[in-house]
Amino acid sequence: MSEIEIRNLTKRFEVENNTVTALRDISLVIEKGDIFGIIGMSGAGKSTLVRTINYLEKPSEGQVFIDGTNLAELTERQLRKKRSEIGMIFQNFNLLEQKNVIDNVCFPLEIAGVKKKEAKKRAKELLKTVNLLEKERAYPSQLSGGQKQRVAIARALATDPKILLCDEATSALDPQTTASILKLLRQINENMGITIVIITHQMSVVTEICKKVAIIDNGRLVEEGLVEKIFEAPGSDAAKELIAGKDMRFSPLQSMDAERKIRIVFRDNSAYEPVISNLILKYQAPVNILKADTRNVGGKAIGEMILGLPEGEDLQKDIIAHLRDSGLLVTEVKEDV
Repeated sequence: MSEIEIRNLTKRFEVENNTVTALRDISLVIEKGDIFGIIGMSGAGKSTLVRTINYLEKPSEGQVFIDGTNLAELTERQLRKKRSEIGMIFQNFNLLEQKNVIDNVCFPLEIAGVKKKEAKKRAKELLKTVNLLEKERAYPSQLSGGQKQRVAIARALATDPKILLCDEATSALDPQTTASILKLLRQINENMGITIVIITHQMSVVTEICKKVAIIDNGRLVEEGLVEKIFEAPGSDAAKELIAGKDMRFSPLQSMDAERKIRIVFRDNSAYEPVISNLILKYQAPVNILKADTRNVGGKAIGEMILGLPEGEDLQKDIIAHLRDSGLLVTEVKEDV
């Protein structure tokens, strides 16, 4: 059953007497209990898209349904009530600096009219969930980035939401802290059944936690599907660029030139075979490894390489055919790795 459905959504802004179209005809279905990624480069429109999910930004065209309810048909009062079912966390945490940790978590409950004693009890339960109960009297300025995000997660869960929107929630964190936050989000999804939508520009975040992903490029939905399938064989230029990832480049090798570059993905039995060695022995031709990496994709370790092929179109075709016959997924790389 779908939790979120977006139909033919377009969003325009008026900027200095000019009309800017941030999103164009987006349609998406996010299933109940899923961890869904929305990924794109800066300026792609992904943050605008997530703000339309809770109607902080109203679409210029199209519809947004939450659990079957068309948000456009709600009164302001009904919309506020519906928004209480949608928690949100941000890159910059958005904590109240003058309030301590437990009061930050209590804040949305106070707004909702929950009695102070009951709110404190709920806040303590949530701080225990995010492993931060010992910091309940600390102030945001006394916390690390990861601790601040845990407080923000606890606060977002205070109203017992059905959906949690995460807008670049790990972008300001180091890799180790990012991993711990993603682990926490996965536990929340599994234990509470909350649908989580991850907005990010980091493919590593998507491959670590998401089941499905939508790729946004220049305001358009260019690709969507299972994370594993898109990682193995990206179909859009935007997906290929995001998977390549500038931060993953191997500097000593990136300057190596090659007439033709391909990306191969190791899966199943191919991961245990000396594929490249066999390739060089068979064709007696040099194959340059321009990049090599292993990633966790949906709990599986999947290997990838960028190879520079030797000259000769017929030889290149034979090599690609051999790799595919060996059980590898092969895609072309147009840009420098």
